[in-house]
Amino acid sequence: MNVDTIREFCLAFPQATENLQWGDDLCFKIGGKIFVMLGLDHPRLCLKCAPETFSELIEHEDIHPAPYVGRYKWVMLDRLDALRWNELRELIRQLYAMVAAKAPKKKKKRAAGKKGASPPPRRKNKRG
Repeated sequence: MNVDTIREFCLAFPQATENLQWGDDLCFKIGGKIFVMLGLDHPRLCLKCAPETFSELIEHEDIHPAPYVGRYKWVMLDRLDALRWNELRELIRQLYAMVAAKAPKKKKKRAAGKKGASPPPRRKNKRG
């Protein structure tokens, strides 16, 4: 597994977008909310987790609470192969679903418009 494989997988989700932030971090978002961060210069992965999953993951070698956001149940994988690919894919699917459920509906629609979906309806001007 490599950066390109993870990027392709994350962008395959409906309305997923990517944005380069904080130097070398490629952030994958749904409705403006990040679900995965991928370090490009030094390949590493940062993921949001459910509390139970967080506790299990930080028991693995090369996985620890993410700097600055660990208290919000984000983990950092120091190596892209810290988890098997099938485990990582399933974890990313769960994260996407969890974040998508909480993302603001207006931003989800706006993201859909950027991906080629029909744009949101225009507001009618009220003159008077």
